[in-house]
Parts: sequence; structure tokens; C-alpha cells
Amino acid sequence: MPFCLSLAANETFIAANFAFMMYSGLTHGAGRLVQAFGTEKQKKLYLKKMYTGEWTGTMLLTEPEAGSDVGALTTSAVKNEDGTYSITGNKIFISAGEHDLAENIIHPVLARIEGAPEGTKGISLFLVPKIWVNDDGSLGEDNDVVCTAVEEKMGIHGNATCSLSLGSKGRCRGTLLGEENKGMRAMFLMMNEARLLVGLQGLACASSAYIYAVNYARERIQGRHLLNLMDKSAAPVPIIQHADVRRMLLTMKTYVEGMRSLLYYVGMCEDKINVSDDAEEKAKYQGLIDLLIPVAKGFVTDRAFDVCSLGVQVYGGYGYIREYPMEQLLRDCRITMIYEGTNGIQAMDLLGRKLGMKKGKPIMDLLGEIQVTIAAAKKLSATEELANKVQAAVNKLGEAAMHMGQTAMSAAVMTAFAFAYPFMEVTGDVIFSWMLLWRATIAAEKLENGAKKKDKAFYEGQLKSAEFFAHSVLPATLGKMDAILASNSAVVDISEDAFGGK
Repeated sequence: MPFCLSLAANETFIAANFAFMMYSGLTHGAGRLVQAFGTEKQKKLYLKKMYTGEWTGTMLLTEPEAGSDVGALTTSAVKNEDGTYSITGNKIFISAGEHDLAENIIHPVLARIEGAPEGTKGISLFLVPKIWVNDDGSLGEDNDVVCTAVEEKMGIHGNATCSLSLGSKGRCRGTLLGEENKGMRAMFLMMNEARLLVGLQGLACASSAYIYAVNYARERIQGRHLLNLMDKSAAPVPIIQHADVRRMLLTMKTYVEGMRSLLYYVGMCEDKINVSDDAEEKAKYQGLIDLLIPVAKGFVTDRAFDVCSLGVQVYGGYGYIREYPMEQLLRDCRITMIYEGTNGIQAMDLLGRKLGMKKGKPIMDLLGEIQVTIAAAKKLSATEELANKVQAAVNKLGEAAMHMGQTAMSAAVMTAFAFAYPFMEVTGDVIFSWMLLWRATIAAEKLENGAKKKDKAFYEGQLKSAEFFAHSVLPATLGKMDAILASNSAVVDISEDAFGGK
């Protein structure tokens, strides 16, 4: 299912069916690789059964000594006389790598053909089924893909993450998917979709955590109201009436609304690419998607974990036990910060590749999109002040982006990348402030035009979300940007011995 269509799915369902989403997402991604790079024979043999879910799919990248550094992989491929390849190697952390939910599992596998260059330049992509698929589409013999361990995870226990041995008996075969030595380029088609899916998983957990927390806070009676604290005869009140609980709930609310709008915006960009016939317009929206992927995965999942953690706090002691949902949401959400490239890698991608992509056009297009919203918000009395605060943050982000780009191309490159993660954070904050301002502007217009009584509380809530974020989050964001502009080099200068340990 295309990412933009998957957004229509119910977020609580996604969170409750985290493992199912992983199985279906991986299968769709593997199928997309076959559709994009497969031969006619591969498409005929695999596509229908993968897209219908009769067969499932995975992605085999990680190895014991080659995690984030995929170019260090040692899995090898030797060409056979019949055009297939004998595959030998070991892969770890393979989501949905072994199970009995389908009659076959199709593994896209990264491996190095005998004699290929070192590093990522010499990596090829292969299609390796668990059970060999005969030329007529029937299933043949076992393909020597063996599960050697099921890894015990902190969360998502419904998904078998496992270690796989390929060719330990010398009988594992695969077929080349795409061109030799261009496997990483092909795999990134799946990786980019997977990163957006992981962002969606983070949103699903955060959205569920917020709804659970706000409903619990309405029902949980605990303590007298602060204004009646000294009145011993005063009745206890729902905890949603306590100021600190309201702070936590509003923090959760603003982050969930920000991440939802960002992910929906990326989906809208994909839709615009699909319906447009204008090459320039297509390139613009593809540039925006490419630029936003690190934020939609990295920043969104960071904040999603924060939201789930706040949800535990709202529940208090009950939030920490398994009889209540928060404990599972927190555990399940944590993996999203690691999946498909850790969030530190997302930050490095934003700084090292996306910021200067196409001579900076995507970042300029993004800032232009934000300015459109700011201009509209300035025309309304309810959002004018908020627009000015977002404007100040956007201006300073532009300054920070210029500074980071220049520093990354200087002798202080290590210092620049020490601030890559804070830069992703402030970029995410500014994008969220844009999204919340956008929502608030629409809400203000609806209220001015006489919104229905049943909708007023929702629209007023949108204005308060934007107000809270502008007054309580953006000031800290501006402080982080001051730190980025100062670019202190302590992270780089500290000696390894000074860290301690041993």
C-alpha cells in the first residue's frame, strides 16, 4: 500500500497491531523492489502472491559486524551456470524473518558478488526465497535459509525478529534483482518508504498514548483542586484539573498534532506527484519529500517516545504495570528510534545529503511553503502574534542552516556533525510550529465564520496547541539554535580516556 494511502488507516489500530504493520509493510516494500527492478520472470513469479499477502517479504541488510555500516557486509554471491547465484552469509535483526503465517517468505538480500569492489559500491541485491520457486510458480525445495536465533526484544513481541543463516549447507540460491553493484541504490527505494512507515508507527503509538492518557485523566479522581487545597471539605477532582497534568496533556497533544500533520503533508506531496503532469512540479514535491524524510522518521519517533513516556507519567504508578496500555506503548515505540537507520543517522543524512541537495532548492522550497502559511496567519487577529513567533524561528533556522552547511565544508566538519542531531531537532520544532500554525489559521477562520457548536471546542483546541508550542517550545528551540551557531567543539575535543569507563 502506498504510504499516502496507509495514512488513512486508524492510528490506534496501527499501534495495537504493530507487528501486523511490520509484516505487511515489509511485504509491500519487498514487492515494490520486485516491481521496480525485477525482470519480467521475477514479476510473474513473485508479485501477485506478495501483493495479495499469500507470501510475505523482508529486507536482509544487517550483519553482526555490519550494522549501520552496510558497506562492511561479508555475505557473498557466486554466479552459477544457470544464471542463479549461490548465497552465503549471516544476517541479524531480520523483522518477520521466520514464521509460519505464510507458505513462503521472500528475502531481498544485500550481498557482494565475487570480485566486486569493496564498500557500498560493490553491493548487489538478490531475491532469495525461503522455499525455492520453480519456473512454473510452484514451490520447490527448501532454499537453505535457516533461522538460528529469535532475538528477545524489549517490545513488539508479536514480530519474530531473528538471525538467519544463508547457505550454511551450500544450497542457498538467489536471483539478481536489478543491476550488479547497484544494490544499495535499489534498496533505498524500500528504505525511504520504510522510514516513512516507521514515522507512522511512531505517530500511531503517540496518538494512542495521548487518547488513553486524556481519557484516563478525565476519569481518575485524585486530590483536591489547587484553588481548594486548604479546604478539607472539598471533594477530590479528576486529575485533568491539575495544572501539571494539563501541561503534560497539552505537550502530548501538540506533538501528536504536529507529527500527524507532517506525515499527512508528506503523503499529500506524494499524491501531487502522482496527479501532476508537470515535470518541474513533480521535482519540487519529490525534493520536499526527500528533505523531510529524516525529520518524518527521526524527529517524529523521538517525540513519539516522549509522548508515550508522558503518558506513563499521567497514569502514575498504573502506567508502569502491564495491566494498563502505556507500558506496552512505551516499549513498542522505542524501537522506532532505531529502525531503518538510527535517528543519529537520520540527522547526519539531513545535514550531509539533504541540506545541500540540488544546490539547496528543496530547503528553499520548504521555507517558501512555510512563508505562505505565515502570511495567511498574519491576516487574522487570532493568529498574528503566533505567526510572528514562527517567523522569528524560521528566520533563525535559515541562519543555522547556512552556518551548518558552511561548517560541514570546513576544517571543523567533525564539530558540524556533532551538532547534526540538535539541528534535526530544531528543524523538526520549526516544522511542527508551521504545521500547528497552519492548523490554527484554518481553525481561526472557521471560528470567525461561525463554526458549528459541536466543532468549537476542537477549533479552540487548535489555537491553544499553536499558542502553547509558540510560547513554551519555540523559546527553547531558539536557545538550541544559539548553541548550534556557537558550535562549541567539546564533543570533538574530549579525549577518549576522559570519558571514563573500563
